[in-house]
Amino acid sequence: MNKTKLIALAAIIFPHYLFGAEPSAFGAGDLNNPNPYGLTSTETVLLETKKNLNKVVVKSNNQANEVESLRQRVDGLQTIIESISTSSHENRLKIKSLLDENRLKNESSIEYEKRVIKSIGDNSDAIVINTKEIEKINLLIVEISKIVDSINESYVTKSEFNSLVNDVNNFKDLVAKELKDNLAPKKSLYEGMSNGDVETKAKDLYDKKHYAESIKYYKYLIEKNYKPARSHYMAGEIEYYRKNYAEAIAYFKKSASLYSKADYMPVLMLHTAISMDRTGDKKNAATFYDAVISQYPNSEAAKIAKKQIK
Repeated sequence: MNKTKLIALAAIIFPHYLFGAEPSAFGAGDLNNPNPYGLTSTETVLLETKKNLNKVVVKSNNQANEVESLRQRVDGLQTIIESISTSSHENRLKIKSLLDENRLKNESSIEYEKRVIKSIGDNSDAIVINTKEIEKINLLIVEISKIVDSINESYVTKSEFNSLVNDVNNFKDLVAKELKDNLAPKKSLYEGMSNGDVETKAKDLYDKKHYAESIKYYKYLIEKNYKPARSHYMAGEIEYYRKNYAEAIAYFKKSASLYSKADYMPVLMLHTAISMDRTGDKKNAATFYDAVISQYPNSEAAKIAKKQIK
């Protein structure tokens, strides 16, 4: 496939994708950035394919220039060869003419030889010119050999081309899959599950420390107002262990306002105190540490609170 076809292929594929792409905030996903970041899987494949196409286009341009230079030299060589051929043909005609003339006049062999020698002498300049032209041809052959070697070094091999075609096809498949996924109706994560099943799934993920997945289920339970106090508490615990302390405090506060006599209250208050401590709110943190110690003196949370105060 030549350069024109490659560029045409790129022109067909890329605009359809680029015009539908939504630009990310702060330059993330900007493929025109010299050092793009925040790329999706599709944008990464697009960037790699774009780089490969650019390499092939550069190679094709270089090859086109080299081939044009080679064509010009070949044209010059052909002109020289045609000139030599014409000159040689004229010499052959002159010698034949002399032979024919000799036969007609029955000249002696001595006279014939003299005339041939004289004819050769008359054409000595042409022979010298032909010799110089042959030297030029040899120089041109050397230059052409260098150009051919250069083309061979930069030539887009069949394997490289096949690799590029595979990249383009993979990119097309990836884009088609994303379009299909976006158009297809999304199956709910909680389809066919009762609220109790969702809570069980959320707790199982939490116990395995799959916090990012677990919190999705707890947020769903909060939306459904299913055991809201516990659901807020568990969401707060997840944010606490993810070190999102401000979010954790908000969930803990809501949980405590919904049900202040829950069995998890000592831990809730302790983690609220630690979260405040980590966010720089030392005064309120101290208040919560004291509350844990005074209200739940025999709890494990109280022991931890005493150590934190010290």
